Amino acid sequence: MTKADLIIFDCDGVLVDSEILSCGCLSDVLAGHGIDLGVDEALELFVGRSLGAVREHYGALGRSLPDEFSAELKIRVREAFSASLLPIEGVGAVLDRLQLPICVASSSDLDRVSFSLSLTGLSRYFGERLYTSQMVKRGKPAPDLFLHAAAAMQVEPHRTIVIEDSVSGVRAGKAAGMTVWGFVGGGHYASRDGRAILQAAGADRVFARMSDFGLEGSEAFDGRVG
Repeated sequence: MTKADLIIFDCDGVLVDSEILSCGCLSDVLAGHGIDLGVDEALELFVGRSLGAVREHYGALGRSLPDEFSAELKIRVREAFSASLLPIEGVGAVLDRLQLPICVASSSDLDRVSFSLSLTGLSRYFGERLYTSQMVKRGKPAPDLFLHAAAAMQVEPHRTIVIEDSVSGVRAGKAAGMTVWGFVGGGHYASRDGRAILQAAGADRVFARMSDFGLEGSEAFDGRVG
């Protein structure tokens, strides 16, 4: 495997354990507009996808969401995150020892990513190196966001490792020509076979604990981890 010069982290489900919280909020807000979507179904449909993808999904079903939907969801998510959001266990220790350049590339909007990282004490690791679906024409599973992030960081795609928890994210990373490591340690994989799901999507390796971050495939780091 080509040695890496950059690691791109997804945010939700990789840095912060937010997927169940955010899908619960989505379910609740949709219910207020007469749309029944359970949390499990939300996880299947929308993990790793942008709010635009939610709108497109229901628009195709003839259920266009009102303009106020986005604001309602943002308020609900902020309330839930403020009360319950936690960083992924062990992620701080990984970020402390990494010596490679790192950044975030997320389907969430920039405000939510910044809020999540600030709330969990992870902002200091990334600074302004935050890239979101707002910055590109096509969100995941298209490769645009990862290619944008790599270009902004001035690193070639084939020398980049992506850490992802979703099928759409894995597919986006592979479509960008990057090495993709699937992470399945978030709460949303507690009752699902995340390893099989992300391997089927094309992940180059899958791991479930941040303590295992640099073990398999660590040759990709050229000795710059640990």
